[in-house]
Amino acid sequence: MVIFYVIISPKEEAVNLFNWVNFLSYAVVTAITPGPNNILSMTHASRVGFRRSFPFHLGVWWGFSLVMLLCTVFCQFLAELIPVIKTPMLIAGALYLLWLAWKTFRSPPLEGSTSDGGGFLSGFVLQFINPKIYIYCLVSMEAYILPAYQGQWGALMFFALLLAFIGFLFTLCWALFGSLFQLLFSKYARITNTLMALLLVYCAVSLFF
Repeated sequence: MVIFYVIISPKEEAVNLFNWVNFLSYAVVTAITPGPNNILSMTHASRVGFRRSFPFHLGVWWGFSLVMLLCTVFCQFLAELIPVIKTPMLIAGALYLLWLAWKTFRSPPLEGSTSDGGGFLSGFVLQFINPKIYIYCLVSMEAYILPAYQGQWGALMFFALLLAFIGFLFTLCWALFGSLFQLLFSKYARITNTLMALLLVYCAVSLFF
């Protein structure tokens, strides 16, 4: 407990700058809202069950954690670089989401499925072209964390991993929802796949607005 306090205790001059309630409210609301991670986790779990889709979720967590750490370390650099890489990143992310939407729409019903639930690598790679989590980290760092913990690398790494863990928890929640309604989703596979595909298309389009 003493080590934990030392790591996350803000500098004395910034002690009043960090608000846990505001930070956690933003992180939870952002993590729980629909996005590529949540929609695909629910889709995979509804098709193959929670256990078989778990490698995808682990891939999401590892990739999410690495992106959060990289964004934190290079936060100032990324803030300057984002105007340059924003459009290519959005286009790449949108194209990938559209490809996932097509794959989801074309997926066979559960009874005929040989899917492995997405796989670790699929979940891991998705994080690097998922603009939502870049924004999630940058806003969290710039608005809540850096004003109180600038230069405190132990604390910054802790918050980066905390952001990833919060995102991972809500990814699991969406997957659990999908697995609980597995029978319903498999019975109405065409309708479910179409709705999930349309949500992914919406995510792709919303990147530009």
